[in-house]
Amino acid sequence: MTQDPGLASWLQLTLTPGLGAAALRGLLKQFGLPQEILARKRAELAAYAPAAALEAVNSEAVRGAVAHALEWAGQPGHHIVTLADESYPRALLEIPDPPALLYASGRLELLPLPSFAIVGSRNATAQGESNAESFARALSDAGLVIVSGLAVGIDAAAHRGGLAGAASTIAVLGTGVDVIYPRRNTELAGAVAARGLLLSEFPLGSGPAAHNFPRRNRVISGLARGCLVVEAALASGSLITARAAADQGREVFAIPGSIHSPLSKGCHALIKAGAKLVESAEDVLSELGAFRRTGFASTRSRPGASEAATGAEEPLLTCMGFDPVDVDSLCARAGLPAERVSAELLRLELAGRVAALPGGRYQRLN
Repeated sequence: MTQDPGLASWLQLTLTPGLGAAALRGLLKQFGLPQEILARKRAELAAYAPAAALEAVNSEAVRGAVAHALEWAGQPGHHIVTLADESYPRALLEIPDPPALLYASGRLELLPLPSFAIVGSRNATAQGESNAESFARALSDAGLVIVSGLAVGIDAAAHRGGLAGAASTIAVLGTGVDVIYPRRNTELAGAVAARGLLLSEFPLGSGPAAHNFPRRNRVISGLARGCLVVEAALASGSLITARAAADQGREVFAIPGSIHSPLSKGCHALIKAGAKLVESAEDVLSELGAFRRTGFASTRSRPGASEAATGAEEPLLTCMGFDPVDVDSLCARAGLPAERVSAELLRLELAGRVAALPGGRYQRLN
């Protein structure tokens, strides 16, 4: 990856102790790009940043951290993406406090693709993990990159399902991208780095501080067009992600469970508050069809898009013809189950090859 010539300046500001995200946004708004900020006199910056941060910005410690980050970014598969880069995900630009930069390890081409978040309890049941993995695989096969937080339980199952599907997965970390937490997910993290993407806004070497995880959660929801909570207690961090998703204008989904299970309480609370109750991946896909007008670009035009968005779709297009058709009729013509047909239709819709019509019908466009 060719790095932004101004990357060192972005790193210098983001790695300065005491220069928080709000202060950095204020500086960027007032003075422009980091190179222009660093060219200003300290007196000009004093109204927008703490004195201690301005004192530290040119320190030896900051220069060393910048050099280390640049060296890391120069290694194969490592990337640092700034707000000014074309590869910065547009979905994150929609949230109130997008990260100034992102450290990434793996397939950077996944960042701009349509994605969907799946989160839930760390203390998940076997059935909950099975549900998360099967939903993730079906949605990944439908062309949605699965986003989660690499925690044990539901998150890990979601990543496994995403990796097993066509679109893969993004793991958003609450640590530096070079620090795997929890350690029991080290092997899974390696698989994600090889076939998906590890992502973090936190500096290299950052440990699992408690205050990092709510910030991580708003990136998980911010990247995605919807968020599914599989199992969650009332005090679960997954509900933070769900609330962030709702605040960001994303769809929130929840899987119901037993009224006697503590791990169903959080999902039931979300459903009472307006989250969509889902029982299958097809339920999610039906709701996400409404997002065709919100900026999903054609998967055929994106580098690294799944090959399943081209040749593999031709049989279903042949079955469709050019007249409007409903899902049941397509199932009968193609000899495929409804879930598979709905997944293929969503992929075709995202690729701009079919259009959804009123009454649950679809029409081929080309």
